[in-house]
Amino acid sequence: MIPFALAPEDRRALQRAFDHLEYPSFAARLSSVVGTPIEMAVKLLPRSWYAALHRGVEAAVARALDVAISSLNGSARPLADRRYRMLGVVSGAVGGFFGGPALLLEMPLTTVIMLRAIADIARQEGEDMESLEGQLACLEVFAMGGRSSEDDAADTGYYGLRLALEAPVSSAARHIARRGLDRRSAPALVNLIGRISERFGVVLSERAAAKLIPVVGALGGAFINNVFIQHFQETARSHFTIRRLERKYSRSLIEAEYKKLKRRPGKASVRYTALAA
Repeated sequence: MIPFALAPEDRRALQRAFDHLEYPSFAARLSSVVGTPIEMAVKLLPRSWYAALHRGVEAAVARALDVAISSLNGSARPLADRRYRMLGVVSGAVGGFFGGPALLLEMPLTTVIMLRAIADIARQEGEDMESLEGQLACLEVFAMGGRSSEDDAADTGYYGLRLALEAPVSSAARHIARRGLDRRSAPALVNLIGRISERFGVVLSERAAAKLIPVVGALGGAFINNVFIQHFQETARSHFTIRRLERKYSRSLIEAEYKKLKRRPGKASVRYTALAA
């Protein structure tokens, strides 16, 4: 029996995806560019603010679900990654200039901008955006980019998170196939939105904390949104690279190769360059 081997270019692509997906800390990335430990800044946010954030995150994810199902299968001309980041910069500048309340108002806009960017990356990696599976895979990126220090401590890797999302995604897909996006008496959709919001909210808290640091204003808000969108673009590229390789080789084989990388000693961390070209 011939041993299984990835083509060299596919092995390099898998390594790049692994490096980002296993070290996706948005807090570390922000801390490196803002110059303040974001975990400390998050603790300074008012307790009352979290309830508003929770509602805002769920509304933003629900809106993203609507867009994912209703319009990601269209033939709209894709934008370059820079164009999406520019749109995010503008919305971030508004949030940074007007402060706390505006952050909640611009959240759905920034989320939809990111979803469009994620969908374009999915198409580039050969994803079928006419399929419900491909559309919901775009939403999964919001959860994958929201891994926290608790996840790292529990060693919850990329495939562990995908496994945790499989049941809610499958239930939501069955509901949408039968009844569309009707959320009345739709626990499957509510559950999916909740699962994604839980992790996406971690990143949004970190982003909000960074924008509320005294030295950060409108210019800083725009800069932070640039980092924010780039973080999710890289997460999307990694996620859909893995899915492309799974289609080529099979999920079981790619998962086995991925887990070999996790077991390898001396795993290198990702160097973040927030303003990379």
